[in-house]
Amino acid sequence: MDNSFEITIQIVLTVLAGISAQVIGEYLKVPSIIFLLVFGVSLGPDGIGLVRPQELGVGLEVLVSLCVALILFEGGLSLELKELDRVSNSLRNLVTTGVFITLLGGGMAAHWLGEFPWSLAFLYASLVVVTGPTVINPLLRQVTVDRKVATLLEGEGVLIDPVGAILAVVVLDIILNGDADPWLIISGLTVRLGTGAVIGGLGGALLGLFLKKTQFLTEELRNLVVLATLWGLYGVAQEIQDESGLMATVVAGVVLRALSVPDERLLRRFKGQLTILAVSVLFILLAADLSIASIFALGRGAVLTVTVLMVVVRPLNIFICTAPSDLNWRQKAFLSWIAPRGIVSASVASLFAILLTERGISGGDAIKALVFLTIIITVLSQGLTASLLARLLGLTGQKEGSGAVIVGCSPLSLLIARLFKESGEPVALIDTNADACVGAEQENLSVFVNSALDAEVLEEAGIGGARTLLAMTTNGDINAVVAQQAQEEFQLPRIIAVRPKEDAAKETSAKKGSLGQKSASTKATFPTIALKQWNGYLREGRVRLGETQLRTEGALMQRAHLRALMRNGELMPLLVKRDRHMWVALQESDGWKAGDRIIYLLHDQKPKLLQRLSGGSRPAKLEIETVPLVEAIPPPAKVVEAPPPSPVGQNLEPLPQTTDNGTYAGDVESPNGQVSPSASRSASSPSSPAQSAASEVTEDRNS
Repeated sequence: MDNSFEITIQIVLTVLAGISAQVIGEYLKVPSIIFLLVFGVSLGPDGIGLVRPQELGVGLEVLVSLCVALILFEGGLSLELKELDRVSNSLRNLVTTGVFITLLGGGMAAHWLGEFPWSLAFLYASLVVVTGPTVINPLLRQVTVDRKVATLLEGEGVLIDPVGAILAVVVLDIILNGDADPWLIISGLTVRLGTGAVIGGLGGALLGLFLKKTQFLTEELRNLVVLATLWGLYGVAQEIQDESGLMATVVAGVVLRALSVPDERLLRRFKGQLTILAVSVLFILLAADLSIASIFALGRGAVLTVTVLMVVVRPLNIFICTAPSDLNWRQKAFLSWIAPRGIVSASVASLFAILLTERGISGGDAIKALVFLTIIITVLSQGLTASLLARLLGLTGQKEGSGAVIVGCSPLSLLIARLFKESGEPVALIDTNADACVGAEQENLSVFVNSALDAEVLEEAGIGGARTLLAMTTNGDINAVVAQQAQEEFQLPRIIAVRPKEDAAKETSAKKGSLGQKSASTKATFPTIALKQWNGYLREGRVRLGETQLRTEGALMQRAHLRALMRNGELMPLLVKRDRHMWVALQESDGWKAGDRIIYLLHDQKPKLLQRLSGGSRPAKLEIETVPLVEAIPPPAKVVEAPPPSPVGQNLEPLPQTTDNGTYAGDVESPNGQVSPSASRSASSPSSPAQSAASEVTEDRNS
C-alpha cells in the first residue's frame, strides 16, 4: 500500500477518534481528555496499531507546533482584561513566583521519590508547571464556581502555558550544553518572553486595526485572515528568537480581544471550533505514541511524585501567591486542588523525548511517560471531583446571580422591572428608543439607551451578575438573537426571548419548527404572548395586578382554572416567588410547585363607562391585590347520568306537542316572526373560564 495513503487513513482515523471522544465527554459531562487518551492508546502500537505517529516523521513536530499556537491564541482571545484586573496581583504571582515554586517542588519530588537525576527531574518539573485552557475551560463549563475563582484559573491556564514552554526549553538547553548558570535561566526566559510579547502585541494591534477599517471582507474571509496572521506571527517570532512564538500568539489574542473588533463573537466561535479539532488530533496522536510499558516501568515512585505535586506543591504555590489577595480559604482550597495538565505538557514532552533520543541522552521516554502519568492522574482525580468539591466548599451557585436585565422598554417590561426593584433585586432595562426609556427614568429604574446586541452594553447593564435575561422587544427575531448571544457569552441560568403573538401568526410552519418553545442550542425559552395586546391593556388601565398561591388541596382544579384563564387571554403570569427566589414566568411551567406565589396580570373586561360608574378609573400605579375571580375556583362538573328506561305500563312523560305551524309548544316567537327554542330544549356549550376549567380537569383525569 502506498505510504501517502496509509498516512491519509491514519489522519482520518485520528480525526474520527478525536471528535468521538469529544462527543462522549460532552454527553457524560466529564473531561474529554480522558477519552482522548484512552482512544489514542487503543489505536496506537500498544493497542490495535491503526495509528502510528512515527510514520509522520518531522510532520508530527510541525503539526504539534501549529496546533499549540492556535490553541494558545484562542486562549488569549477568550481572556477578558476587565475580569483579569480583579485578580491581577494573584495572577501575576502565579505566572512568575508560582512557576519557580512548582519548578523547585516538582524537581525535588521527581528526584527524591521518582529517582530521576537532578537534570531530568527539573526538566520534568518545567514541563508540568503549566495547566492549560484545553482542560481548564471545559472543566469550568461543567462546574459553576464564583467568577473570581473561574477568572483566576482561566487566566493562569492561558498565560502560564508560554512561560512554562519557554522555561522547559531553557532547562533543556542547560541539559544539552551542560551550563547550569542561574543567570542563563532568567535571561533566557526574559529574552524569549519579551520578544514574543513585542511581536504579538504589534501584530495583534495591526490585525485589529485592519479588521476595523476593512468593510469588504466576508465573515469567512475575516476568520481565515486571522488564522493566517496568527500563524505568521508565530513563524516570525520563532525566526527571530527560538521558542518565542507561543508568547507571541497569546499576546496577539489578548490584544485582539481588547480592541473589540467587529464580529468578535463569531471570530471566537470559529477559533473555538478549530481549537477543539486541534486538541482532538494532537491528543490522539501523542497518546498513540505513548508506551504503556514505560509508564508501568516508572514504579510506585512516579505515583508518589505526582501525588506530592498535587497535594503539597500546588497548595503551597496557591498559599504564597494569593496571600495578599482577598480570597477566602474556601476559594484558595478549590484553587489548590484544581491544576490539571493538558496539551502543552504532552506536546512539549513528546518533542523533548525525540530530541533527547537523537542526542543520545537516555531518559527521554521516561520523562514523557511521567508527564503523561501526571496528565492522567490530575485530569481523572480533579476533573471527576471538582463539582463535588465546589459544592462542599459552598462555591457553587454564586454565578447564578440575582435580578434581571430586560431588553425593551414597554409598559409590560416596565411593570416587571418595577416588581423586581420592589423585591430588592437589581434590574436594568435596555432599549434603542430614547422616548421609550422615559417611563423607566420616571420610575427611577436603571436604563441604557443602546443596543442589546452589543456585549459591552450588556456587561455595563450588569448581566454578569444577573440571573435572568428577558428579551421583550416587539421584534421576535431580535429577541432570539439577543438570547443566543447572551447564552454564548454569559451562560445565564435563565434566558427568555419573547415571541410576540403577532409575529408568530405570520411565521411559516418551517420557521415555527426551528424555534419552538425551547431551543436546545441556546437553552433559552421562547414564550409566545400577545405583547401588543397586553401593552394596550396596560396603557388603557384595563388590567389588575394580582397574586395567588398554588395550593396543595385542589391543586389540579386550581391549575386547570388558571390554565383556562390563560387560554382565554384573560390572565398572564409575570413572576413566580419561591422562598427568597423570584423569576420571570410568562407562561405556565411544569416547575411550579405547591406554595409558589404567582404574580399575574388579569384583563379587566369591564367597559370604561362601567368602570367609572362602579368606582372610578384604576390608579396609575398598579398594586398587587387578591382578585376573587382568580381565587374562586369552580367546583368540578357533575356527570349527570341518563335515567333508566321506564318499565312497560308505567306513566311516561308526554312528548312535546306541536302546533299547527309545526313548532313545539313553549317555543317563543319573536316580533320579527322567527322562532327561538325554549330554555328546556336549548343546548349551551361551556364557554366561561369556570366551565373550561371543569372540562379541562375531566380531560386531565381521563388522560
